Amino acid sequence: MKVRLHIEKPGLLTSVQDGGRPGYQRYGVPAGGAMDRPAMQSANWLVGNPLSAPVLEMTLAGPTLKISGACLLALTGADMSAKLDGQPLPRYRTHRVEEGGILSFGKLKQGCRACLAIGGQWQVGKWLGSCSAILWNKRPPATGGRLQKGDVIEVVANPNAPLRRLDPPAFFQNHPSTLRVLPGPEFRHFSGLFVARFFSRAFIVSPQSNRMGYRLEEAIPDYRHCEIISSGTVPGTIQVAHSGQPILLMADAQTTGGYPRLANVISADMDMAAQLKPGDQIRFRVVEMEEALLALKQKRRSLNFLDHVC
Repeated sequence: MKVRLHIEKPGLLTSVQDGGRPGYQRYGVPAGGAMDRPAMQSANWLVGNPLSAPVLEMTLAGPTLKISGACLLALTGADMSAKLDGQPLPRYRTHRVEEGGILSFGKLKQGCRACLAIGGQWQVGKWLGSCSAILWNKRPPATGGRLQKGDVIEVVANPNAPLRRLDPPAFFQNHPSTLRVLPGPEFRHFSGLFVARFFSRAFIVSPQSNRMGYRLEEAIPDYRHCEIISSGTVPGTIQVAHSGQPILLMADAQTTGGYPRLANVISADMDMAAQLKPGDQIRFRVVEMEEALLALKQKRRSLNFLDHVC
């Protein structure tokens, strides 16, 4: 049974995202994929899909969708005051939708990015094994960019999966957010005064932020930049521009860069970073590798049950 999602209003930034393109960074292709991986995985689990199946990723302001056909859907991540046919639609649970339903979004209450999963096989093109939209360059063949009014997405629906629910993650209650980091390759190139200033203050996420990276306000004064040759970067890398402004790289970040790499946000905290929006405050705390590995194990353990019941 085919279900069609008709984009009546596109929202601020709505795109198809999945598990991304890991393994192609050596060719200069960003890993991409959903910014908040646990939100994507949870949404897919709720509707009975593979955990890395495509979802709609919505940023700051959600779209208005007309759903042609019966299906199961689930919303995770940011709270965007979703409504189905005018009635509130709770997050982190499975909902059965009948023919002609209208899904709309209102005021952003928490977070920055939400994921919408539809149970079934999405009929969208792939590039390098992924359906994730390309927002950082011209559209490659078979994939799209940000969704526009009038776009239609088809899903071969599976409306018979069990109804499920999950608890929303607790980090939505923490303000300002504190992200744990490991020292970066050029950590020792920075002065002790610069490092002390960096870790003792809160930064504000700049409006000049996107899926490639977040610019953090304000620049740290009296920074004496060091020149390095272009070197590898990954999502979570914190670079420092010549002005002294830190830049936190995210899912669509370039694979190399010429700014010194002060630190790297640990993998376990990248979902929290994905939910930061312009104006949010953020702090950093340096940790040892042992804590980073333990946090990642705990994160994976908390999501392990998803693999066993899909």
